[in-house]
Amino acid sequence: MTSSTSDSSRKGFDAALNRLQRLLTSETFLYVLKRSLQAVLTLVLASALSFLIIQLAPGDYLDALRQNPKISPERIEELRRQFGLDQPGIVQYWRWLVRVVTQGDFGTSFVYQRSVASLLWERIPATLLLAVASIIITWAIAIPLGIVAAVNQNRTSDRVLQVLSYAGQGFPSFITALLLLIFAQNTSPLFPVGGMTSINHTDLSPFGKVLDVGWHMILPTIALSVTSFAGLQRITRGEMLDVLRQDYIQTARAKGLPEDRVIYVHALRNAINPLVTLLGFEFASLLSGAFIAEFFFNWPGLGRLILQAVTAQDLYLVMASLMMGALMLIIGNLLADLLLKFVDPRIRLENLK
Repeated sequence: MTSSTSDSSRKGFDAALNRLQRLLTSETFLYVLKRSLQAVLTLVLASALSFLIIQLAPGDYLDALRQNPKISPERIEELRRQFGLDQPGIVQYWRWLVRVVTQGDFGTSFVYQRSVASLLWERIPATLLLAVASIIITWAIAIPLGIVAAVNQNRTSDRVLQVLSYAGQGFPSFITALLLLIFAQNTSPLFPVGGMTSINHTDLSPFGKVLDVGWHMILPTIALSVTSFAGLQRITRGEMLDVLRQDYIQTARAKGLPEDRVIYVHALRNAINPLVTLLGFEFASLLSGAFIAEFFFNWPGLGRLILQAVTAQDLYLVMASLMMGALMLIIGNLLADLLLKFVDPRIRLENLK
């Protein structure tokens, strides 16, 4: 009995070891490891370049305080030492980089007198919620409409969709946001604007809280989605038209396959690859893309925080925000590559640039 149990345990251990070995030597793991190492170097270079650009800007955070007659020169000098602004730029950057690497400390915000990391973590959920909702809605609507436009090329439905896409791309995001604000004002109190929740949010049930946040998201999500929807719908139409002209599509039709199968299995599968790549860039642009909607609809996200940081020259908050943007670009591109591999197993990750 003991020998049987021992053999079973040994076989289980060997099986687990083999699975781990296959994982560590798999193409996907090696690719992710390679990209991660490249990302570290990229982030260091991006942080150095960002710090240099900030240093080249005239003045610093203390300039505004110097104009306040209630703040003495002695207090200004004390703050300079406290924030490390009395040190040369290269020393400031090196100290900041060492704290980030060894402690995960991005410094203290000059304006808020709080940890930069805590400020960002406080605002990230609101921005991600808005941006991810926008991406889901955009893709759920734009791709089907792009397919419809391609299948019905030069017909009435295609022309109507082309007009809508051109109009959507022609409207700047801030114009769309302003129009939605006017619409909300004329239909008040149907669509709430300003903030993420209602005054009585804390008194609502858990389901009621979800509905309350969702109701406040409607207009900012639409404002964030219009331009993206228009561009994605046109790209989907173009890619589908290119694929539908290929010989293998004509062959599939000649074999008598149902039209739905030809379009949604054979054509869409090959047309989706460029769209997946685009998804990586959209993920990277979440931070900047959400800014307009956050500003106009008073959404408590990262966009407004970063604008205030840049205006006030809040050095470490600006640095952390720039690093987060670079990290999102790297993650977005990596996710796009892995998703391409999942959608089309014929693709080799090592050939992706």
